[in-house]
Amino acid sequence: MTHRAPIDIKIMQNTKLQILDNTCRDESACSCCAVDMFTEKPPFWKRRKLITGGAAGLLMLAGLVINSIPEFNFAAQILYVLVVAVAGKDILLKAARSVMKRRLDMNCLMSLAAVGAFFIGHGEEGAAVIFLFFVAESLEEYAGEKAKQSIHQLLSLAPETAIVKREAGEIELHTHEIRIGDIIAIRPGGKVPLDGNVSTGHSYVNEAPITGESVPAEKTVGDKVYAGTLNEEGYLEVTVTKKADDTVLSRIVKLVGEAERKKSKTEKFIDKFARIYTPTVISLAFAAFLIPTVFLGLPWDEWLYRSLVLLVISCPCALAISTPVAMVSALTSAARHGVLIKGATYIEELSKIKAFAFDKTGTLTRGRLEVTDIISLNGNPQEGVLAIAASLESRSGHPIAKAILKKASEDNIRLQEVTAFQSIKGKGLRGEINGTVYYAGAKNLFDVISVKAPDKLLQLEAEGKTTILISTEDSVLGIIALGDKMRDNSPATISDLKKLNIRTEMLTGDNKEVASALANKTGVDEYYAGLLPEDKVKVVEKLAERFGSVAMVGDGVNDAPSLAAANVGIAMGTAGADVAIETADIALMHDDLSKIDYLIHLSRKTMMVVKQNVTASVIVKGSLTLLALMGFINLWTAVAVGDMGLSLAVILNAIRLTRVKA
Repeated sequence: MTHRAPIDIKIMQNTKLQILDNTCRDESACSCCAVDMFTEKPPFWKRRKLITGGAAGLLMLAGLVINSIPEFNFAAQILYVLVVAVAGKDILLKAARSVMKRRLDMNCLMSLAAVGAFFIGHGEEGAAVIFLFFVAESLEEYAGEKAKQSIHQLLSLAPETAIVKREAGEIELHTHEIRIGDIIAIRPGGKVPLDGNVSTGHSYVNEAPITGESVPAEKTVGDKVYAGTLNEEGYLEVTVTKKADDTVLSRIVKLVGEAERKKSKTEKFIDKFARIYTPTVISLAFAAFLIPTVFLGLPWDEWLYRSLVLLVISCPCALAISTPVAMVSALTSAARHGVLIKGATYIEELSKIKAFAFDKTGTLTRGRLEVTDIISLNGNPQEGVLAIAASLESRSGHPIAKAILKKASEDNIRLQEVTAFQSIKGKGLRGEINGTVYYAGAKNLFDVISVKAPDKLLQLEAEGKTTILISTEDSVLGIIALGDKMRDNSPATISDLKKLNIRTEMLTGDNKEVASALANKTGVDEYYAGLLPEDKVKVVEKLAERFGSVAMVGDGVNDAPSLAAANVGIAMGTAGADVAIETADIALMHDDLSKIDYLIHLSRKTMMVVKQNVTASVIVKGSLTLLALMGFINLWTAVAVGDMGLSLAVILNAIRLTRVKA
């Protein structure tokens, strides 16, 4: 790995910052709104479409039975018309609206084919076209709902009521009646109704719906809890910090709903293609009828039938849904695994990423100081060195003091009484314990008290660690080294990315020694040290110039500019962090870097499924078109195979993405 100084290039002014647009873009269909998208649906057997389809199916069956008796042919035709009236009402209305708007769609194709079939005496096939198209659309809708089901289940996880503690006692209120600052009681086995901070109690909470982490998280006083999570053991009292419609859970549902409306480049291309494709197909179908009959004198009824078959085969249903259903499946799969992707475009962009830039603090590391080494000198035990240090630091509020006291608590070290305590500004601490004067501080403190710093100190500093010397007025007792511990899965994540031929680089504001030590441990290809936030933006832009597409992984707060400048910004530790969710394109709801490998795998598999669906649609429809022109395909086959069958195959292929494992 190599080190480079900050790059001096002009910062691009127009960095990519996503602003969520909450307005509904489809006035004719409220289902595009995130709230409605996940509203409770009635049972499948109660839905209008199932009842309509059942009635139309019975009419179709009755028509086919009666049609077998020649003298009842007229009655059969009436039944076929009723099939069209029942199953095709919405199809015909949509076709009429499309014609008036001069934007022909698949409803127009099916309506033309059905009317044409009745016109040439094939009423049973005209009714079949409408009925099977109705069934195909209903199954597509059902499949789409199944793809979103995991998010809908998330929304239903949060209970509608909560037990609120008041002066008069406990009362049960609807979550929308509860105010910020109220205290709610959560008993063992109960679900957390609202976001808040633990004010009383200790327990383990299953946060899998929010973070994707299966191991329950320990919760004590001061810790955050989130709506929809499960309190597994102890009794908790929680001070509410978010209203019902502003919890992390509700934001996830809302953002996933909005993400499904943000189309990828492939989706936009397919949409444009379909708008041009439909009128083109209708023109070709007319040509397929007119040229053989008018110019070649071939039978008009035979070629009209073939042109109708061509219309049905050319319906772009499968092509139109090939990409959206795959993207929706990928988005919901990611959300179920604790990864929030804010648009299909980022799934597509992720599959093209050639380089990853990682922030150090809070991303590759845990973002907090921890005791890494306790070195005892001159025959003093480690426990004694830690006890003296913790006793002195108990009088200080410095982050170093908190880390040492935490270590002492974990090791069950008993603190001793300190007298004549003195804080030496910028150097360290002095105090008396049992009549002996002790010092704890940085190396420069010991230049003052004439105690020689040991050589071991240089080795620890070379590793990028913060060191505290513990001594009396005569000799050094030991050294306590502190550092920002590397995340356990950082090296594995970097290694996985390298196996995928993706470049990895680390960006940090720390000094070169600290950066170099961590870079060696994680195995990143390159690192940049001593960077300010604006310097990180320059590095990301330079990486984009070199590799074409770059992802930035950061904590989502001080890394916001570089997250916005990258092709894809991924924020760490975003549960409850509004800034991270708003700035990043992808949010990891738990501090789990291993989800990056899952994201790359998901994005590449999604784009593979999209290509499979588009290719299958083009090949199958192209083949059937040739067979139709040669007269080998009838309307039944055209609908069953070229439309309904192909659409279902595309949907089922895409739904596999919901089962991609992390």
